[in-house]
Order: sequence, then C-alpha cells, then structure tokens
Amino acid sequence: MFITTNDLAKTLEDPNLILVDTRSYKDYSIKHIPGAVNLDLFSYHWFDTSKEGMKAFDMEMQKLLSYVGITTEKKVVFYDEVSGMSAARGVWLLLYFSHSQVYMLDGGMKKWESEVFPSETKTNGFKPSKFAGKINNDIIVGYEYIKKNLDKIKLVDTRSKEEFDGTIIRAARSGHIPNAINIDWNNNIREDGTMKDNQSLSELYQQISQDNEIVTYCQGGYRAANSFLALKKLGFKNIKVYLGSWGEWGNRLDLPVA
Repeated sequence: MFITTNDLAKTLEDPNLILVDTRSYKDYSIKHIPGAVNLDLFSYHWFDTSKEGMKAFDMEMQKLLSYVGITTEKKVVFYDEVSGMSAARGVWLLLYFSHSQVYMLDGGMKKWESEVFPSETKTNGFKPSKFAGKINNDIIVGYEYIKKNLDKIKLVDTRSKEEFDGTIIRAARSGHIPNAINIDWNNNIREDGTMKDNQSLSELYQQISQDNEIVTYCQGGYRAANSFLALKKLGFKNIKVYLGSWGEWGNRLDLPVA
C-alpha cells in the first residue's frame, strides 16, 4: 500500500497511472508532482453511517472516483504533504471498493521535494470514466455495529489526547467511545514525513493483539485511515475504520460516551 519516491519517479510516464494530490488546491497550485490531478479529499466528510447513509455514501464516492478517471486497470497513487491522513483516506476508500492497485506515496510532497525530484505548477484536468467497485464490508463499520460490539472489539481513538479526554470539544458531547484506547495518529509518522518502520510501529501499538478485531476512529475517518494503514503495514488482518467517527458518535445523544 506504500510506494517510495524513487519507484514513483520511475513510473510517472505510465499511461495507466493516476496520481492524485489530496492537498488543498492552493497547495497544489503552488507546486505538485508532474501529471498529478488535485482532489482535496478532506472536503468529503461523511457523518451518517445508517443503512440509508451508507447507500448514499457508496453512490457519491463512486461518482467522485469516476470523475477522477479511475477504472479497474488503473494504478492509483495518492499523496499528501507527508504520509498523511488525506492520502490514507484515498487508499482506504479504494480498498473499500476492492481496488487492489492503490498506494500512498511514502513521505508525500515533503520527501519528494527533499530529494529534488521535478515538480510543476500547471493544473492537470480529470479524464472521467465509469468507476464501479465491489464493496468490501470487511474494512468499514457504522455506529450500530460498534454499539452492539463494544465489549468485543478493540477501539483505537486516533485523535489527540485533548480530544480523547474531552479537553477539546468538537461535537455536542466531549470524550470518547467507551473502552477505546488513545494512540494519536501523528505518532505513525517520522520527521521526514514517511511512515515509521515496523519496529517503531510495533512499540506504538503494543497494546493490540493480532487476535483483536480492531476499529480505528477519529473525528471524520481521516486520521483513522492513516492508523488503519499503519496497522496493515504491521500485518494486522482484522481492521476496520469507523467512517462516521466522533463527528457522528459525539453528536448522537443516544450513544454512550466516556
């Protein structure tokens, strides 16, 4: 799920490559990797994981991915400023639609620039297609599933300590989902912007067993996607992202909080 800057540089001319810059258009317009299109994925939060909400999510995301030009045979690389949360969300999203050829640029634009690879400023347009992926329900959950399985799953809250303990309030209620442990997603990343090595990640996630069913969440499912990739990198199999995250859970008064 990760591609190095060197390997990406060798494949920039591949006609089957779709390179997606997930940063803001402002950052993209200043400088980006040659050939990249811009899709600010942070604009697409989703806080309704009811059955009706998920049907709408599936439809809207397939429209979005079609607009970008993704098809079954395309190799898709998402990148961020570092190995960040928006690029991770893109990777997770395509895995959700069972698209196997998807990667995050390890280190993002920061590492690309530090190694003096070429960049450009011109905007690259989308080449729309018809994207239709097969839903992979093994990597996603909604609020109902968590509510029913609170005592069975290992919840990883990837937000800051202050959000977790309620010092910072970003919903109708403060705190976290009961039984969750707090491992800030920022700890997944090295200073150079790349994902940490497996030994460092293993120490970070030592409270979690390979036997656990793991659910990551944050405020809107972006930081959670980054920790999803970190755990996948470590070889964990049974990992899901709570799409609605605290943006949904913390605003539903019928759900328990700690």
